[in-house]
Amino acid sequence: MERKEARVARLLVVATSDGVRVLQREREGYDEVAGGLTGRRVTSVTAGKYAILAGTPNGVCVSRDKGETWQEPNEGPAEAHVRWLAYHLNDPWLAFAGTEPAAIFVSSDGAETWRECPEVAELRDVNGWHLPYSPEAGCVRGFAFHGSRGYAAVEQGGLLRTDDGGRSWRLAGGSTGDPHAPVLGSRIHSDVHSVTVHPSSPDLVYAPTGGGLYVSEDGGETWREVYECYCRAVWVDPDDPNHMIFGPADGVDSNGRIERTTDGGDSWERASQGLEVPWSRHMVERFTQVGDELMGVLSNGGLIAAPLETLRWRRVLDHLEGVAAVSVLKA
Repeated sequence: MERKEARVARLLVVATSDGVRVLQREREGYDEVAGGLTGRRVTSVTAGKYAILAGTPNGVCVSRDKGETWQEPNEGPAEAHVRWLAYHLNDPWLAFAGTEPAAIFVSSDGAETWRECPEVAELRDVNGWHLPYSPEAGCVRGFAFHGSRGYAAVEQGGLLRTDDGGRSWRLAGGSTGDPHAPVLGSRIHSDVHSVTVHPSSPDLVYAPTGGGLYVSEDGGETWREVYECYCRAVWVDPDDPNHMIFGPADGVDSNGRIERTTDGGDSWERASQGLEVPWSRHMVERFTQVGDELMGVLSNGGLIAAPLETLRWRRVLDHLEGVAAVSVLKA
C-alpha cells in the first residue's frame, strides 16, 4: 500500500497498569526516556503540544516536561474515574475527560481546572445509562473532533455530538440514548465503545459498538451497519475513508481478530498476518497510528504493531504490563 507521506512519530506515551512510560523510537525499537506515576493504574493518556495528560481511577495527572515529572491539577474533574482523555485538534489548551459514571469535563487552561458539561449527566440519569460490569451509570470512553464538530462515545448510552467545540453536547440524531431501545432502521446501537471522524468531513463518522461497526455520512443523523459483531476498535485511513482496519470479535473478548476493507465495508478480508487468531479470550481494544505503523492495544494489556504497507503484526514492548492506551508526542 503506497502512502502519500511518511508520518514519523518521535515519542510514544504509554498508559499502563503501573504508571506512564515515554519511549523514544529507535531503528530497532523503543528506548524508555521518561515516565512516572509508578504504582498507579493509568486508564488513558493523551499527548498535546504543551502537556501530557494521564487519566486514572482517581483523577487526572499532568506532565509539562515530556513525562519527567507529574502533578495533579488544582481542580480536577468532579468524577474521579477517568476513562478517556483527548485534546481538541485545533486548540492545544482545550482538553476533554470522559468519566465513569458517564460525564464530560472540559479544560481550557492547560488542565489546571475542569468544568463539567451538565447536560451529559442529565441525559445519563434520564435514560438510565449503565455498565454490565460496574454499578456506575455508564461511561464516556472516546472522543473525535473535526473543527467545531465533535463526538463522544458512551458505553451503554449512545453517541453524543457537539457543534460548538465541546462546550455543550447532545445526542446525535441517530442515537436514542436509551440503552434498552431496539436498534431499528437507521439508528446506531446504544453500546458505543469508540468513535472516529474522518479528516475529509465532519459528517463522516465511524463507531464500533456492542452490536457492530456503524458508519454515518450525515453527522450521526442516520447510520448503516457495515459489520455485525462485537467490536471496540477501528482505524480509518486518513487518505481513503473506504479503507478501514478493524478488530471484530464474536462477543466480549471472544474470538478476537483483525480484518480489513478497502470498499467502505462492503467486503472484508483477514489482516492478521503474524498473529495466531482468533484469540479465544481477548480482542483489539484500540488502534493508534504511530508514524507509518499501526499499533493495537489488546484487551489483555498486550501491544502489537504492524507497518501499514504490509500489515504484518508483531508483539512490541512486552516488558510493559497492562497497556491501556498509547499516544504520540509529536513535538
